[in-house]
Order: sequence, then structure tokens, then C-alpha cells
Amino acid sequence: MTDDPYKTELIHHLLAIDTADAMDSALENLLTPAEYQEISKRLQIFKLLNEGVAHRKIAELLGVGIATVSRGSRALRDTH
Repeated sequence: MTDDPYKTELIHHLLAIDTADAMDSALENLLTPAEYQEISKRLQIFKLLNEGVAHRKIAELLGVGIATVSRGSRALRDTH
């Protein structure tokens, strides 16, 4: 767990949410539309990387830069 009390509070807040609709509402209230969209795309990057899709194809499919996909790839590598 993180030593940052703000992150800890955020994690506990999100863990207390028990439905998809409530989570969607909470995320819409916490994030700007652009932030919500960016996080959603980052999750898709992880999913597509795990499926073995090429970096350039992911960038094309999601409308993101290749650097964004590469950053996602590094993040996945660092968690495994």
C-alpha cells in the first residue's frame, strides 16, 4: 500500500463503491471528461498489449501516440 495518505483515501473511497453505475458516477465526479477518457484508453492499451497486439496497431486503433503505447508497455513490464 502507498504511504501517501491522499492516495490511500482515494483507494478506500473507490473500494467502497459497489456497483458499476456508482463507480461510473464517482469517476465522472472525480475526473474531467478528458482524464476519464485517457484512463479508459490506458486500460485498453494494457488489454491489447496482453493480447499481443503490435504497438503501432494499438496506437492506430485507440488514436493515441506510439509513445503512449510504449509507456503502457513499460508500465506492464514493471508490474510483472
